[in-house]
Amino acid sequence: MKILNKIALLAAFIFIGVNVSHAQTKAEKKAAKQAEIKKMIEDQNFVFKANYALPMRGGTRPLTSDYDITISKDTIVSFLPYFGRAYVAPPPGTTDGGIKVNTTKFTYSSTPKGKGWNITIKPKEKNIADWRDVQTFNLSISQDGYGSLQVISSNRDPISFNGYVEARRNKS
Repeated sequence: MKILNKIALLAAFIFIGVNVSHAQTKAEKKAAKQAEIKKMIEDQNFVFKANYALPMRGGTRPLTSDYDITISKDTIVSFLPYFGRAYVAPPPGTTDGGIKVNTTKFTYSSTPKGKGWNITIKPKEKNIADWRDVQTFNLSISQDGYGSLQVISSNRDPISFNGYVEARRNKS
């Protein structure tokens, strides 16, 4: 009987020890991820991957293809869909209505807010004649990497996207 009690007590200690060490590693992983997100934002080196589009008119739309905005210190590249009302007609024969920006001339400002950051990106190359002209990208990112992007254009209704940030892959 004493042996059974000792075995049960030993098993309980092992079980508790495993759970405590698992909780520590989970907390450590979360802290490491949060530090990685913070570094990406401070270094201006990340990709926002859009999962859902939230047009001003109509309901939320899940995105089934890869749509993103890539941010680096010297370039902003966006490949996002657009659902909404345009106030300027596209040129004849145009079938591409997405939000596509590829510029090296922009301003980037990041401010901490609560448990995350607000980032404002303003492309400097303005072409009012371009019916897809983007004035501002407003990005709110939580410390866990989830975010919301609002795109404000000159000639179209605003649109928002929900998604997450990840490290930018180097092209090799």
